[in-house]
Amino acid sequence: MLELLYKMQPLDFVYLLVGIILVIFSIQSFVDKDHNHRIGTGLFWLLYGISFIFGSYMSKEINGWLVIAMAAIVLFKQLGKGNYFESAIDFKKMEALRIGNVIFIPALLVGIITFIIGFFTKLGALVGLAIASIIALCVALYITKAKVGQSFHEGRRLLDAIGWTAILSQLLAALGYLFNLAGVGKLISSMVASIVPVDNVFLIVVAYCIGMAFFTMIMGNAFAAFAMITSAIGVPMLVAGHGANPAVIGPIAMLAGYCGTLMTPMAANFNIVPVALLEMKDTYGVIKAQIPVAIVMLTLNILLMYYFL
Repeated sequence: MLELLYKMQPLDFVYLLVGIILVIFSIQSFVDKDHNHRIGTGLFWLLYGISFIFGSYMSKEINGWLVIAMAAIVLFKQLGKGNYFESAIDFKKMEALRIGNVIFIPALLVGIITFIIGFFTKLGALVGLAIASIIALCVALYITKAKVGQSFHEGRRLLDAIGWTAILSQLLAALGYLFNLAGVGKLISSMVASIVPVDNVFLIVVAYCIGMAFFTMIMGNAFAAFAMITSAIGVPMLVAGHGANPAVIGPIAMLAGYCGTLMTPMAANFNIVPVALLEMKDTYGVIKAQIPVAIVMLTLNILLMYYFL
């Protein structure tokens, strides 16, 4: 066991931590007597946690069956909400007045610490995000004087509110990988090559960024579009064709994809779930508010990528 831990990479510990938290959420659901679907909900998060903890050590077939089992739980509507030991509304109002804007410090720390670790160390942004989240949680507990156990109840409450869409990004990323294996990327590459002159760098950049945004809108997630569009346009036309630095164009392409995320209901965990949480009357209110910003950002990404080439 110790030898296995010694061989693990920093990111493996992040997956392990996420898996343990999900298992804790599942146990809380199982023992929640006020939960109408406690067995299904607990089993859903348990299977998800197992995939994080043991996914790298299990066969693809077993991981596939885990996904099918999770899909079956959703299909039969066995996900629900339970009791999260929330504080009374009057207490929340009093705490909001007492703490004030100081409550935003933990959220700011997440971004700042993640940037510092990702930029100045070799750990990477994801590991930095995990470390930043732990530090921010400690600061939040100090500010609010809450107990550690309550953070798990609140975490489960938010995860249950999001529901199955919490795993959408991983599913769509896998879908993009499958599309790429099926040859969709090559088909897109040939279509773009027949329309865009291979010696016109600017038009290739436009096709790359707009393609990322468009396929993100269709598939609901930039991770799903990235594998396909980068293999179709980014690598063959910009990296191989014009010597572009993949470390530069890759992040910009992802950001262009996120512009598409802002404009599609397929990105349910970003654009539909907030509508439910905020009890908005307009189902597409979030998307409508984001479209102008997304178009401006997409234009800037095109210009930025072209500038760095």
